This record gives sequence, structure tokens and C-alpha cells, in this order.
Amino acid sequence: MAPDTLGTAPKGLSTEQAAQRLAADGPNDLPHPPKRTLWRIALEVGREPMFQLLAAAVAIYLVLGDVSEASVLLAFLGVIVAITLVQERRTERVLETLHDMTSPRALVWRDGQRQRLAGTQVVCGDLLELTEGDRVPADARLLASNDLLVDESLLSGESLPVAKRASPAPGAAGAGPTLVFAGTLVVAGQGTAEVVATGARSEIGRIGKVLGSIEPESTPLHRQTRQLVRWFSVLGLAVSLTVGVLYVWTHDDWLGGALAGITMAMSMLPQEFLLILTVFMAMGAWRLSQHRVLTRRSATIEALGAATVLCTDKTGTLTHNRMAVDTLVRFDAQGPARWVPSAGDLPEAFHALLRHGVLASERDPFDPMERAIHALGSRHLAALPAAWELVHEYGLSPGLPVMTHVWRESPGLPHTVAAKGAPESVARLCQLPAAQTDAVLAEAAALAGRGMRVLAVAAARWGADPWPGGPEGFAFDLLGLVALADPLRENVPQAVQECRQAGIRVVMITGDHPGTALAIAEQAGIDATAGLLRGDQVAKLSDPELRGLVRSTAVFARVAPQQKLRIVQAFKANGEVVAMTGDGVNDAPSLKAAHIGIAMGGRGTDVARESASLVLLDDDFGTLVRSVRLGRRIYDNLRKAMRFVFAVHVPIAGLTLIPLLFGWPLLFTPMHIAFLEIVIDPVCSIVFEAEDEEADVMQRPPRDPAAPLFSPLLIADSLMQGGLVLLVVGAFYWSLLQAGGPGGQARAAAFVALVVANISLILANRSGAAGLKASLASRNRALWLTLLLTLTMLAAVVGIAALRALFGFELPPPATLAAAVGVGAGVLLLLLLQRAAGRGLARRFGWKLA
Repeated sequence: MAPDTLGTAPKGLSTEQAAQRLAADGPNDLPHPPKRTLWRIALEVGREPMFQLLAAAVAIYLVLGDVSEASVLLAFLGVIVAITLVQERRTERVLETLHDMTSPRALVWRDGQRQRLAGTQVVCGDLLELTEGDRVPADARLLASNDLLVDESLLSGESLPVAKRASPAPGAAGAGPTLVFAGTLVVAGQGTAEVVATGARSEIGRIGKVLGSIEPESTPLHRQTRQLVRWFSVLGLAVSLTVGVLYVWTHDDWLGGALAGITMAMSMLPQEFLLILTVFMAMGAWRLSQHRVLTRRSATIEALGAATVLCTDKTGTLTHNRMAVDTLVRFDAQGPARWVPSAGDLPEAFHALLRHGVLASERDPFDPMERAIHALGSRHLAALPAAWELVHEYGLSPGLPVMTHVWRESPGLPHTVAAKGAPESVARLCQLPAAQTDAVLAEAAALAGRGMRVLAVAAARWGADPWPGGPEGFAFDLLGLVALADPLRENVPQAVQECRQAGIRVVMITGDHPGTALAIAEQAGIDATAGLLRGDQVAKLSDPELRGLVRSTAVFARVAPQQKLRIVQAFKANGEVVAMTGDGVNDAPSLKAAHIGIAMGGRGTDVARESASLVLLDDDFGTLVRSVRLGRRIYDNLRKAMRFVFAVHVPIAGLTLIPLLFGWPLLFTPMHIAFLEIVIDPVCSIVFEAEDEEADVMQRPPRDPAAPLFSPLLIADSLMQGGLVLLVVGAFYWSLLQAGGPGGQARAAAFVALVVANISLILANRSGAAGLKASLASRNRALWLTLLLTLTMLAAVVGIAALRALFGFELPPPATLAAAVGVGAGVLLLLLLQRAAGRGLARRFGWKLA
């Protein structure tokens, strides 16, 4: 218990004292690997194959004595490195921010007020409040405790929790039951403790164990991408070696052959794929955080778009979690007697019911229902005498969802025992006759049918120690019912409807009364036509029977944590992709079992947050649905970027190889490839990432989680797009050569046509719609800034004589330049026609579009 059990509220440190100690001792954080500095990122960039190919090209130009060409290529190399550094550093900053946001929290007393802080802000001398599910943020000495059990397996390897007792004297010291240690987990009870060591000075710091965040996972997308990059790298190496040998054989020029091989390798190397994944996953996590959703595992972003079932709690997620007592009910010979707060003063006959409801709650409660009971008690009852002390507690259990508190009024007097919980469980605890049980449950069902949470309250007396093994050992008398109202969140019906349109089932799994669950389900728009399943019914079903029933059942009530896990497993066995919300210690197994575990950030425990892959900071179902929408957008844009990268490399590689095969003047050197990379990198990693969602993003069914990102249809579509650009630009280059004009003019015009055609590729792939309007309409500032910069650079290369000479260009006549721009722009219309034709074929043959 907190110190105010004895009537004195703690004050804790002042803000100034805490700031001074934080400055003196440093953050409450353990040593961790150094941050990736710009120099470290630059070294990693230097190991990239593209960088090494460009550096080799610079060296060859220097050997040839072409200093100007080498200098410009070196400048391009610097630009590419700068772009990479900016993107990598941006990603690092996002990840660092998210790491800070997901660090364990601590509830401390500062300036006489309780405050929820990041664990890194805790300092020596802080007063901590510890409750079930909390991760202890620092080593601390217990000042008060009540049935406190702590899991110390992280430190000792001991699997059984350790009972902790408050220090008998302020000066007590040394390891033992009076200390709790950083990183351990409170599994039961409550306590108040004073911090004695933080950071590296804590026990876990001294023994050298570092608590890092969850290890980065190898997600399906990363595995697919690495495999694709390896395949293309091998293919590119083989083709580039062939090109180099062919060039040497036809031109008898070894250095020229090396440059030709390097140019070919650069044109085929798909180094953008891993960059895309890194940026998209980091920026996706950042975008989710802007919607008050923290991402703990990158694989979750991949799974969001595939979710088919959202399993949600009721209290605080579908409802506001702002409880108020609506009705008190007591039972006498004449039947149930009711009182509502609007009736005025509380009649004397209801005092015992409300008093024991307060006694069965925590004295300084967190739970909204307990706060509501306390609020009503403070208005209608005298304050609890300061001498009363909570001496024992029986917590909720799956078999008996009842909270029982034992209070000592003063030495020598019998103890007062108060219990509250599910009406059917309390009725069983009181051993009521069948007729009275039926009357109590009928009244509870009527209240629950109006959407209210219903608790029963009972009282008993106990002479002395020892305590019975469980609440069943007390002789309880039923005092009545407490009905509490918790209104539905206003945005829930719309969010549920949105899920239905998106092919996602919404399932409510709650520990509440069946009547309450059905009433809230009806208000929310959750399909309850198949009725509901109670937890006791779930417990009796075999796994095949449960799998059959979850296909149609969308409301589950009076569900215990073990049953919640079975429900999740049943959905998974049916092939569903399951998102699951949870907030308590006992929810951890089902959160881990779900494809997408979602912890409640507001009311959730630390262990629930650590077991989950997402954390909702506002505990709002609407936020969860927005996360699914954003997950679909991220995946859509990822596919657009991948399609573009596949397509854009086809004409570059083809226009590098074809002149060698047919004896035309070479169109590309490493410098031209470097220019194109400056355009491609930011487009694929920034422009497509920032694209708006598709209009039908929540009007289509979830994607198949087994479907690969690089599907044969996507690759074929990309190759067709790239092949179309290659055919058009290649034919244009051939026609210019056939016309007999200077080779430098033909090369310049073909290069302009290719760059404009690449812009057409960007526009054609930025929307899933097939129309010209959809391709051009955009609120994406990154797109237009990138295109403006590209066209400006292209104009400079063609228009400035010094740059023309470096690129091997000659200024084409205005008519030729206009034709080049027209050819590149016309590619957009051809791409849109190709897409329309592809959609027609897909509808005819039932293909799934890429």
C-alpha cells in the first residue's frame, strides 16, 4: 500500500531537486551501443557496391587523364553520399525518438503530486508507486507494501516470484526482501518505494546485464528483398563481365571495357530495394506515432494491411473508460430497492453497500470503476478513519473474479472484510439460496442490458490471524449491486462500419457481464446476430468446436485470460490474421500469440506493452482503425516504389547493352548513371513514401499475408513498363542515329527523352487508378520538388556548354529537343493505356492486379 494508507499523502522530491539530481547522476539508463554518427554512416555507405563502382570509375578516368570527367563524377558521388546520409540520419532520428517514447514508464511523487514519467527521468530519492504489471524502473527500498510479489528471473534466473516486504526502519539497507531491483516485474500486489540507485549504479548495471530493446527481426519483406538483391547482383555481375569482355573484344580497349562493365553493373544493381525498406519501415513507424500509436516491431507494419480480425476489449477502447455510478441496488424481503445519484441524499439503508464498495477498492485507486465508487463515497459518506489499515488482500483470479480486502479497525477488534466482483461470483461466494441468486442475477442482467457495468458487494467479519486460504473461507453477506455507466466513444460506430467495408471483422472480448457486452456491441454496430459466448462456455468447448463457433460469433463475455488466448488461437487456426488488444499482465500470452498484439498505453501495464507489437497511447478503437488504414497505405506505397525501381532499371540496363550489341555509339558512361541515381534514390525512398492513400484503401478486402511483395504479376508488370520505355527511347535514339546527325546531339536528345520518360514512370506508378487525372493530381510536395529539381538539373546539363562537354553531349536543335520531351511525355499515355489494357485482361481472366 501507499503511505497514504495511514492518512498521510507522500510529497516526494520537488521538481528542482529532481532536476539537480538528474544533472548530477545522469539519466536512469544503462550503457548502450553508441549512436550511429555521420562518420559511421558514411563508412557504411562506402561499403555499398554502388559507391565502390563509382569510385572505380573515378579512378579509371584519372588514369586516363580525364580530370574534368573524374571531378564531375566525384561531385555526383558526393551528392549521392549526401542524399544517403540525410536519409539514414533522418531514419536514425526517427528510431531514436521512438525508442525514447517506448521506454518503461514510472509513477512517482513529485511536488506532492503523482506523475507518470519516462523511466529515464527517475532519480535517487524519488518515491515510486508500484502496482501489478509494472516494470521496476530503478533499485529502490520499500517503504510500504501489500502482498507484493516480484519476478526477479531477469537477475537471478529464479522462475518463482519473490515476496517483498517493507523495510522495518528507514535506515534498513542491504539486499533482501526490503529492496526491489531495476528491470524486475511486479506480478501481484502494490507497494511504495524510495529509489536508492539508478542507471549503471543499479544492481542490473553492476552485474553487467544490459537491457536493450527487442532485437531487430528479419521480417518476410526483408528476407524477400535480400534474396532479390542477391539474385540481381549475381545477374548484374555476370552481364557486366560479359559487356566488359565484349567491349574489349570489339574495341581492343581494356580501360574502356572496364568502364563499360562498370556502367552495366551500375545500371543493373538494385541497391534501392534495401534503402526503400529501411526508410519505409522507419517512416511508417514515425507516421503511426503521429497518430498516437507506437510501433515496437517493424513486422507489425507489414501485417497491419493483412489484418482480418480485430479483437478488442470493451472498457476504455470501445468506451470512454470514464465511469460514474448510475444505480445502487439492495435486496430485502420486498424485493430490490434502487437509488440513483440524482435522487439526492443517500438513504441510510444504502450506506453499508457503498461503504463496503469503497473498502473493496484500492484506497488510492487507478481503476475507473473504483474511482467512481470513491467519488460517490466522498460525497455521501464520512471519511474512513485514519487508523484503519488494509492488512490483507485477495486479488482477482480466473476462477473467482472477486476483489477481497481485509481491514483492521484497531487492535483487538474483529477485522472488516469487503468484497466486490462479478454478481454471479459474489452470489456464489455468499452461498445464496437459489431463489435469491436468481433475483440478484435477473436484476444484474437488467442493468447490464442497459449497457452498464455491474458489480456485487458483500461483507464479512473475521476474528484474527491466520487468514483463510481464499475468500471462500469468509462468511459473506450480500449487500447489493453497484451499476456503473461508461458511454460508448462517439467515433466507434463509424470505425466499426469502416472495418466492415474493409473486410475486417470486429470482435469484442470482455470480462464484463453478457448483457452489458451485447448492449455495447449493439451501440457500436458489432454484429451480434449469432449471440455471444461466455467464458465458461468457451472453457467447455474442444478446439475444433471453438474454431467452428468463432467463425460466426463476434461477442465474448466473462472471458478469462486463458480463454482469451484460446479464442485468438482459434481465429489463427481458421486462417485469420488477428489483431488483439490487451492491458494487463494476464493478457501477455494472447498479445504474443496474436499476429498484431496491441497494448493500451494509457491504462496498460508495462508487461503488456512489452508483449505487444503496437501501443495505443490513447486506448481508442478509432485510433486502432486509423492504424490499419495507415498500414494499408504504407504497404501500397511500398509496392509502388518497388514497381518503379524494377521498371526504371530496365531501360537503363537495356540502353547500356543495346549500343554494344549493335555497334551504336555508347549512350551511357558512369557519369550518366550517377545522374540518374540522383533522381531515382530520393524518388523511390521519399516521394513514394509520402504519397496519399488510395481512395479505396478501406473499401477492399485485406491482402493475403502469404502473398509475396515481389509477386510474379508485379515483376511482370514492372518489366513491361520498363520494356515499353526501353522500346520507345531506344527507337528514338536509333532514329536520330539513322538521320545522320552528330552523335553528341543524338546522345543528348535520347538522354532527355529517357529522363522525361522516367518522370512518366513516376507519375504512372504513383496511383493505383488508371486515369491521367489520378496520375497528375497530387498534394505530395516531395514529388513536385523532386521533379522540379530533376528538370532544373537536366536543363543545366543540356544548356550549359561546360556540362554538355563533360557528359559528351552536343546541343540538339530546338525541334529535336521538343521531340525528345514529347517522346518522354508520350510514354505516360502509353503506360496508362498499357495499365487500362492490363486491367481489362485481369477482369476477363480473373487475375489479381499487382
